[in-house]
Amino acid sequence: MDPLSDVLSLLKPRSYMFGGFDAGGEWSIRFGPHEGIKCYAVGSGQCWLSVEGVPEAVRLKTGDCFLLPRGWPFRVASDLTLTPTDARTFFSVPMNGGIAVLNGGGDFSVVGGHFALTGDHAGDLLGMLPPIVHLRTEADRAALRWSMERMRQELRERQPGGFLVAQHIATMMLVQALRQHLAEGLKGGVGWLFALADKQMSAAINAMHHDPAHRWTLQALAEHAGMSRSTFALKFKATVGASPMDYLTRWRMLLAGDRLTNARGPISVIARSLGYESESAFSVAFKRVMGCSPRQYGRDRAPASRTQTELQPQLPDTLRAGSTMLGEVNDSPRR
Repeated sequence: MDPLSDVLSLLKPRSYMFGGFDAGGEWSIRFGPHEGIKCYAVGSGQCWLSVEGVPEAVRLKTGDCFLLPRGWPFRVASDLTLTPTDARTFFSVPMNGGIAVLNGGGDFSVVGGHFALTGDHAGDLLGMLPPIVHLRTEADRAALRWSMERMRQELRERQPGGFLVAQHIATMMLVQALRQHLAEGLKGGVGWLFALADKQMSAAINAMHHDPAHRWTLQALAEHAGMSRSTFALKFKATVGASPMDYLTRWRMLLAGDRLTNARGPISVIARSLGYESESAFSVAFKRVMGCSPRQYGRDRAPASRTQTELQPQLPDTLRAGSTMLGEVNDSPRR
């Protein structure tokens, strides 16, 4: 797989939601901090979107699609000078099919989805995205609208394998956002995601991801990038924010964490599969990167301590009204 696919494979989308609202007249709604990613499509009308910490508001029009990956508080309003209503109050009333109606509706409508992510790399990934990912091309918007419609159907119509389908759809929506972000150049950013937009850095990262157990040297990676050793080391650190060897070690430990959680194999076998000749050397590196020993990491994430979402990924019979999204409906499994 490519590096982006590698990282996404370690993330586990969960807590799927879908809903929206139909507003009329003048209105303003404020939403508090949220976990994970929210994505929306404007069905009709226009409104303002203002995200806390972002200097300028965004004008949304019919057909626009956008994602909010940082979890920051935000407002949507017909007029930003209006005093906002807290979303928890607005969406506490019963809704028809997950769609709330404000002031009789008819002037503006929006639908959206929400999914949270688990995995040790989730914070790194989402932290590299801007507070607002505004899909501008019709192809990107059509793809996101299709994804949201498919998720809505999966959450409304309980079908065999529905949880897995919703999980893959959530991943697709995230990939769509990341692809657009990469296509826009990502100039001036620091992190492994930004490095994927650079052909030389991407070549080195691809090599490490393709064979993480290989005894990589700085010289060998520099040759993959087509650069001198010193120039490569400087550029990699400036682009990725870590040295090549530090990046390689962290990637190995993330893979190890996933295997300790899911494969449950012997630590010695995991160590050898990632290029470590001794279990002790592997354990020292793991604790330095992950903050605990491999054994403790495996115990903390044993099946008995996993969340109900991970253990019982069933979809409920009906949609349930939530209060933290645009009329969202919580589809995390019942506890």
